[in-house]
Amino acid sequence: MGDVTFLHPSFFWLFLLLPLAIGWYIWKRKQQSATLTISTLQGFKATPSLLAKLKPMLFALRLLALSAMIVALARPRSVDVSSKTKTTRGIDIVMAMDVSGSMLAKDLKPNRLDALKEVAETFVDNRPNDRIGLVVYAGESYTKTPVTSDKQLVKQAIQSVEYDDTVLQDGTGIGVGLATAINRLKESKAKSRIIILLTDGVNNAGFIDPRMAADIAKEYGIKVYTIGIGTNGNAQFPYAKTADGRFLYRMMKVEIDEGLMKEIAKKTDGQYFRATSNSKLKAIYDEINKLETTEVNEMKFYNYDEKYRPWVLLALGLLLVEVLLRKTIYRSFI
Repeated sequence: MGDVTFLHPSFFWLFLLLPLAIGWYIWKRKQQSATLTISTLQGFKATPSLLAKLKPMLFALRLLALSAMIVALARPRSVDVSSKTKTTRGIDIVMAMDVSGSMLAKDLKPNRLDALKEVAETFVDNRPNDRIGLVVYAGESYTKTPVTSDKQLVKQAIQSVEYDDTVLQDGTGIGVGLATAINRLKESKAKSRIIILLTDGVNNAGFIDPRMAADIAKEYGIKVYTIGIGTNGNAQFPYAKTADGRFLYRMMKVEIDEGLMKEIAKKTDGQYFRATSNSKLKAIYDEINKLETTEVNEMKFYNYDEKYRPWVLLALGLLLVEVLLRKTIYRSFI
């Protein structure tokens, strides 16, 4: 009965009356049998019949019937709970990811891009009630996945992100990346629209000024959280490729236009974060996840299956058996 609950468990206190009933039965037992006073028992053999030995069974049946009735009064029942959630304040989110060659730097493990992809997937898992899209940019930008509620599609898109200078011109076009993300959200009917803009460098490509893009985001009421990724100081950057396509690395100074990123965030009522390690990058996405919460109403439906009827039937059956035995087999003993 592990899955059974009781509506009125206080009725179990009635079980305390059963020991009293047993004590009363033992005390009155002699008075329940006919007695004959004689001067001597010589000549009589004390060989009580089997029926006489089983007579206490009648009282046991009554106790079992009372126990079953107490359980029935406690109202045992099982419950099947189903829930239905309704999002009352949905959030549309676009992640704008820098995929320039510098994202292959190894100051995060195994490199910046792979570290970002792992954290971004976890972020998607933590937003079950929101729609999410993905924009990638380097010197140019494009929409990898439009804003969608299909989380598996978004995660597959994140997993497939890689540096490829044959698809996007290398460089860091923060303005074009932000503008493409804005374009994905400007028609959104969600009550809250968010862009997570991540870069590891300085705006040096593209034909759209990042500050102008930030003004556009503000005009549409889109909040931008900016993230600068990269350690302080120097890091192993790719600078060339070998004949077989492997990257060659050397130590180079990490440069991030933090002033620009802070300005974009402030102008759009967002926040700027700096990720200098894998753990800090994860903490940043966790913080954004907490800052942007979705209001959800959860309705639970309870389907109760009453279990007291079998106990009532058991109690009545035991009482019926006791009465029949008293009125038939044990009639001469009463």
